[in-house]
Amino acid sequence: MLTAFAIITLLFLAASLSAQERVELLPFGDFESWNQKQITESKLIGGKTKTLYKIGGVWDCSNAHAKAFGVDKVSVSVRPEKRDNGTCCRMETTLEVVSAVGIDLKALATGSLYTGKMIDVVGMKQSSDPNSGIDMGVPFTGRPKALQLDYKAFIQSDGQIVHANAGAKVKNVNGHDKGQIVMALQYRWEENGHIYAYRVGTASKYINQSTNGWVNEYRLPVHYGNEIEGNACPWSILCSNRFKARNSQGKMVYIEEIGWRGDLEPTHMIIQISAGCQAPFTGCPGNIMWCDNISLVYE
Repeated sequence: MLTAFAIITLLFLAASLSAQERVELLPFGDFESWNQKQITESKLIGGKTKTLYKIGGVWDCSNAHAKAFGVDKVSVSVRPEKRDNGTCCRMETTLEVVSAVGIDLKALATGSLYTGKMIDVVGMKQSSDPNSGIDMGVPFTGRPKALQLDYKAFIQSDGQIVHANAGAKVKNVNGHDKGQIVMALQYRWEENGHIYAYRVGTASKYINQSTNGWVNEYRLPVHYGNEIEGNACPWSILCSNRFKARNSQGKMVYIEEIGWRGDLEPTHMIIQISAGCQAPFTGCPGNIMWCDNISLVYE
C-alpha cells in the first residue's frame, strides 16, 4: 500500500511532467468560425444558389467556385457540422453530376482541408492541374513534438474508386481509398524563381477504416529528418512535383523538396486532412472524414 508521502510525491511528479508540455490550438483550428458566400450557378447547368464555405485564418479547403467558358459552377465537399455545442469540419468525397445541353458531366471531388490559400475563382488551367490554383503551406517556425486533433472517419471497405474529370464517362480504378492526415515542416528558399525546400519534420497517417465515433486528442508524433523514410505512410518520400506555392514574382511553381534536414528550424508548415488519398479527380464517393481542435504539442 502506498504511503501518503508516496502518493503526494507521485502527484507532484505528474504535475511537473504535465507542466513541461504545452498544447497550442492552431488559429481557427476549433472550426467554430466559418465564412459563407452565396453563389448562383449558371442557368445553363440549373441556376442553383449554393453556399461556398471557407474557414479562414491559415486554412483553406477543396470547396471551389469554378468558371469556364462563362459558366459558373460551385463544388462543396467541405462544410461545418454540428458537434456537441459547437461545430467541426466535415470532408466528404463526392461525385457531382452536372447536366448541360443534354449531356451529364461528372466530376469527383475529394473533401480536403489544408493550410494554404486557393485562388478565388478556378479556371480551365486548374481543371487539368488542380494544384496550380493552391498556394500550399503557411509561414511557420517551431519544432512541435506532435500534431494533435480529434477525428472521426467513415471509410467504405468495399467502396469503388472512380476517376471523373468533368467528362461524360466515369472510370473505375482498382484499389482501396483511405483517409489521410499529414503534416510536413519545410525549410524553404527561392532561387531564380524556383522554390526549393528541405523536409524538416513529418507527421503522417492513413485512415484505413471507419472509427467507432470520435477519436479525441489523437496525437501524431513529428519525426525529424528521414526517420520515416521507407515506412508505409503518405509522406515517407520527398515531394518535388506535387504541391505549388507562389514565388516572389507572383508565379505558381512547384515546391521542390531536395533533401532531409531535421536539424533546421522550419520556415513553412503544410497540414492536409482528406477523405481520400488518391490523385486529383480520383476517389471513393461517400468516404467521409471529420476533424476538430487541431493543435500542436510542444515540450
